[in-house]
Amino acid sequence: MNAPPHIGHALEFVQVDVIARYYKIKGYDIFVTTGADENSLKNVQAAEKLGMNTQSLCDINAQYFKDFAEKIGLSFNAFLRTSSKEDHWPGIEKLWRLCEKSGDIYKKKYRGLYCIGCEAFYTEKDLENGLCPEHKTKPEIIEEENYFFRLSKYQEKLQELIESDKVKIIPESRKHEVLSFIKQGLEDFSISRSEKRAKGWGIPVPRDNSQIIYVWFDALGTYLTAIGFGKNDEKFKKWWPADIHVIGKGIIRFHAIYWLAILLSAGLPLPKSILVHGYITVGGQKMSKTLGNIVEPLKLLEKYTADELRYYLIREIPTFEDGDFSENALKNRINKELIGDLGNLINRVLVLAEKSGFEKFSGKKELDKKLDLEKILNYMENFELQKALNEIMDFVKYCNKYINDKEPWKLKGKELENVLYNLLEACRIISIIIYPFLPFTAEKIANQLGTKITNLKDCKFRKEFKEKIKKGEYLFKKIE
Repeated sequence: MNAPPHIGHALEFVQVDVIARYYKIKGYDIFVTTGADENSLKNVQAAEKLGMNTQSLCDINAQYFKDFAEKIGLSFNAFLRTSSKEDHWPGIEKLWRLCEKSGDIYKKKYRGLYCIGCEAFYTEKDLENGLCPEHKTKPEIIEEENYFFRLSKYQEKLQELIESDKVKIIPESRKHEVLSFIKQGLEDFSISRSEKRAKGWGIPVPRDNSQIIYVWFDALGTYLTAIGFGKNDEKFKKWWPADIHVIGKGIIRFHAIYWLAILLSAGLPLPKSILVHGYITVGGQKMSKTLGNIVEPLKLLEKYTADELRYYLIREIPTFEDGDFSENALKNRINKELIGDLGNLINRVLVLAEKSGFEKFSGKKELDKKLDLEKILNYMENFELQKALNEIMDFVKYCNKYINDKEPWKLKGKELENVLYNLLEACRIISIIIYPFLPFTAEKIANQLGTKITNLKDCKFRKEFKEKIKKGEYLFKKIE
């Protein structure tokens, strides 16, 4: 919350939403939670630099994130702010007391290397050339008395949970990374900061106002508090444990080690899986204010639609790897694929169907064999979102080829009806399977076809197409 969202946040929001909408059309009841991680020292420092109080800065930036989440189409059920004394604090205090009851919280004096960007202590062996591996900055030496969590107690249990996939870390390479870190030996970590160093910002430790709860202990707890932990037991029991956490690779240690150990200590069920995505670079370089290459997605959404940006992020960037952002590449994807392939297909089919004069269409199934739905669903189940979208777009391209090969403008009667039946059913199915990726466009396609976005069970060719077509505006506009 020390700055507005950047394009990396857009990637994560879109990935989360694609997964959520996929399971929605699969028939699941879905709860998506996100929010604002506000109780950190870097937010205090950012506010001081701007000459404003921390709460005001968080209010402004939290609103930026919430607005952006809505504009990009993130179908979230909860947007939880960690500064909320009503919705968040009671659950974190409860989590602390549960860990304390397990004998896993103790107090001691400590001296260590602290990176404010990560809000984490590092050992010398963790550093790269004396710098934080994530932010490439020199950590501060901090010495104070804090509360600690007995992470070392859970080393064997964590290793067993991750090796056995009881908590599945995706992809496999990230699982190996976590196991390698665990096998090096886990050390207890500090879970509070002095009230003085935290400048009074954050959640006080229960029964000790001289200490503030460590921002990561606090922030990870939003997975619980957003669904009622500490406030609404019935709601919490309905939704926990989470099926999936979606995170960036830079915070894997906190989610796959610290968080799991805290939950074990508190006697709470563990999340079922952790999906780890890569970063977005710009011109091959990591985004940084110093380089001046920060891409602000809110500004992009003034020029492009949400679906155009969503499409680019999934089509261009593999789920588990880093990818480069380029506005020229975004324009090319829109013009060549969204306009040239998808928009062109829907427009051609609707024009041909309207001109045909038929009220309903039936025939022999021809295009159904070219749609490998099982392959698409398999990719989705493995969170290979780019591959699933590629497969859908290959089918879109084939449908355009089918039009060119069949030349329906030269056909009449049953032959014409047969071609249009195949194309209309193909477009109807495309509207369903592309919905997780392009929800706004999918709704437009369904509306023009006179159909609805239903569920994956309907992604098979029916006996006939008899909905009333109402062709609307072209789906996309050419980008110069």
